Amino acid sequence: MKKLLIALAIVLAPFATEAQIKTPQASPKAIVKQTVGLTDVEVVYSRPGSRGRAVFGNLVPFGKLWRTGANENTIISFSDDVVIDGKTLKKGKYSLYTIPKIESWEIIFYTATDNWGLPENWNEANVALKTTVKEDALPTPVETFTIGINGLDPNFAYLEMAWENSHVALKFEVPTAKIATSSIQKTLGGPSWSDYFAASQYLFQTNGSITEARTYIDKALELSTEKPFYVTRLKSLIQAKQGDKAGAIETAKVSLAAAEAANNQDYVKMNKDSITEWSR
Repeated sequence: MKKLLIALAIVLAPFATEAQIKTPQASPKAIVKQTVGLTDVEVVYSRPGSRGRAVFGNLVPFGKLWRTGANENTIISFSDDVVIDGKTLKKGKYSLYTIPKIESWEIIFYTATDNWGLPENWNEANVALKTTVKEDALPTPVETFTIGINGLDPNFAYLEMAWENSHVALKFEVPTAKIATSSIQKTLGGPSWSDYFAASQYLFQTNGSITEARTYIDKALELSTEKPFYVTRLKSLIQAKQGDKAGAIETAKVSLAAAEAANNQDYVKMNKDSITEWSR
């Protein structure tokens, strides 16, 4: 009998796994992705419906903190710093909370993003930015809570929220001009020190022209203000390969000092070993 029960359990187990019930969420999840200028913005939220209920002032009380959606936190993320109401909001991910009122909404960007609904313990230190926007009455009710990014301009857009007869639009500015100008200057200004370093490293590692590798590493050091220890390390290896051991030792000492200052023990050891080898 025991063997029969075990055999039945083995046979029925796959059916039990496949029989899991799937039902739609009452407040389905939505993802909004939008590029504003050169900045990527994303909103992940759940969309409750009014379903015949009075929303603001009832389901969502006036003057009380609201999760701005349903279920998990509504999350908004920016790939660059943005400016809202004259204040800078650093790039990153935030929970979006609101306090709806009759004529305005308070909008809060909160750094803790792992809550279900409202935080159990509200911490003002987690408030990255708070602002107030005017509420507009809609002529036609919106059945399902909706967040959108609209009014697109290369330098700004509006984070819009609408539900029932209430609508708010929060303007945020993006650093398009700054990013574009930097890109133009970098491109027209020619290769950076890291580009020259990469070229030199490639030639050295692939046994390419050691003369060109030396030219590129010298250019990298000329353009670099910090003179990283791994760059001077490569120059010392190139000098040694060119037969200039005295120069290689001097450069390795510079790399050694920088590696010690950075507490990079791997490069400390490599430089010490090379200095010993080249001093023989």
